[in-house]
Amino acid sequence: MSSFYQNDLDRIRDSLVLMGEKAVDLVRFAVHSLETSEPEVARRVRHMDDEVDALEKQIDSEAIRYISLRAPVASDLRLLTVAMKACHDLERVGDEASSIAKRVERIAKEGPARQLHGIPTMAAAVLEQLRDALDSFIDEDIEKAYSVPHRDRDVDDLNRENYNALTEAAQAGKVDVDMAIGLIFISKSLERIGDHATNIAEEVIYLLEGDDIRHTEAVKRSLEAS
Repeated sequence: MSSFYQNDLDRIRDSLVLMGEKAVDLVRFAVHSLETSEPEVARRVRHMDDEVDALEKQIDSEAIRYISLRAPVASDLRLLTVAMKACHDLERVGDEASSIAKRVERIAKEGPARQLHGIPTMAAAVLEQLRDALDSFIDEDIEKAYSVPHRDRDVDDLNRENYNALTEAAQAGKVDVDMAIGLIFISKSLERIGDHATNIAEEVIYLLEGDDIRHTEAVKRSLEAS
């Protein structure tokens, strides 16, 4: 392959890494705005989301152009396919982070959220999932890629625990109902971010091994063992 063609692929790969780093930052800032009750940080998240959206368009456009003009070999086609799928998941991560930020702005109007229940623990787990999914792509680390979907059930369990705890607290009058609803939606957004991290890791596995492990018994068994 000519260096010109390789430069095109490297540019797409670098753009995906940049998009991933921005998505991680978006989630981190959104969670920080919740934990510190800083609506100005939440507003920053919503502006940063535009940058993630722009990168999705750029990656899609460059990948489609490459496929149309270069007739890529199988390994390069896998990279381009993964790039287009992963950038969509990262765009959705940005949307969920922006959704969290909007909820934080609404919650802040009622005063700081004094009881976040298991949300900080869940946020840390989701950020680790997302970070590992991105690093598995950067480092071509197949073991790290496999580790991400294995942790998804833990995040689902934390979301369920948050829902139950916040519902009970609202019913008992220990937390404002609107506050509880806002936190429940934030917990759900974090759960969805974990799902997107899992999708990205599965795409990395496809890139590195050529295997589509979605909905397979191998993944199901690993989830049951986790």
